Amino acid sequence: MINRRTFTKAVGLGVGATAVSAGAASNAPAAFAAGSDRPGRPAPVIPAVTPGTHTTFTDLKRVQAGVLDIGYAEAGPAHGPVVICLHGWPYDIHSYVDVAPLLADAGYRVIVPYLRGHGTTSFLSPTTVRTGQQSAIALDIIALMDALKIHKAVLAGFDWGSRAAGTIAALWPERVKALVAVSGYLVVNIPSQKNPLPPKAEHTWWYQYYFATDRGRVAMETRQNRHDLCRLVWDEVSPTWKFDDATFERTAAAFENPDYAAIVIHNYRWRLGLADGERRYDRYEQVLAARPPITVPTIAVDPALDPFLATTDGTGYRKFFTGRYEHRVLPGIGHNAPQEAPTAFAQAVVDADHL
Repeated sequence: MINRRTFTKAVGLGVGATAVSAGAASNAPAAFAAGSDRPGRPAPVIPAVTPGTHTTFTDLKRVQAGVLDIGYAEAGPAHGPVVICLHGWPYDIHSYVDVAPLLADAGYRVIVPYLRGHGTTSFLSPTTVRTGQQSAIALDIIALMDALKIHKAVLAGFDWGSRAAGTIAALWPERVKALVAVSGYLVVNIPSQKNPLPPKAEHTWWYQYYFATDRGRVAMETRQNRHDLCRLVWDEVSPTWKFDDATFERTAAAFENPDYAAIVIHNYRWRLGLADGERRYDRYEQVLAARPPITVPTIAVDPALDPFLATTDGTGYRKFFTGRYEHRVLPGIGHNAPQEAPTAFAQAVVDADHL
């Protein structure tokens, strides 16, 4: 575990700032793991909502935190228990546009930040390295919590967001009340990334290899190519999600961030060992390379139709979770779990909080 008293000095992050305002199948009950133990108080039941019921956030804010000026949405009572929801790629805060009001109605203060390189989140200095590595994104969220004076929160995420939440839970468990981790344990071990996957799985990751080329980099830097590539990924990884053009365009606006291409390209190249990480994060990556266990109460969620999952039984990553734990499957749901199945996702959050 990394001592949070020293990490800020080590990575040059500031703390403290003032925030300023700036279908039925999708909600099918999750399959619960057998034999789970829930000694705490009963969790509230989240009412069902049709995906797409909400389209916008009403409270958008910004706060200087660490190396960033972070744009984020907020919902719910200011003094409620905090849930921080973290999006993935190629997505943005709208993945939680239905989840946030459900949790707010249950009494939670919900924070949904744009990750670095997305939406209204920007770097404070033009000289900061535009790295997309896992520890940098995790430290962005720690800095956000410090800036908002949030000591501990429930963290929930998918894709990049699940990796960031898991990284925080592994390195700074004292900051995490509970965890909802879509796809389970996603902490990256760079040496293991050199091992090939089965051909079908490699095919699913086609864009990762595209981004390893200059051709792919230029595509991400070109507005129309970037737009169409991200739309194609949505179509491929969420085969049953019947989203409309307006839903995609609301998220695609977040891809216009001037640092978007640099962050995305570095993230995938770094994960393949094709780009160096920034030295200020070496100490954290060295700890993460050992794949440390996650000790906080966790609900792991596997969407049944997510093409990136080899299986949906969770057995491949179960050993990494050593605290109170449940595993759930979302039937008929693809990769963008919170937006495709907001009721089930919100229920996982409140249940994790009550483990």
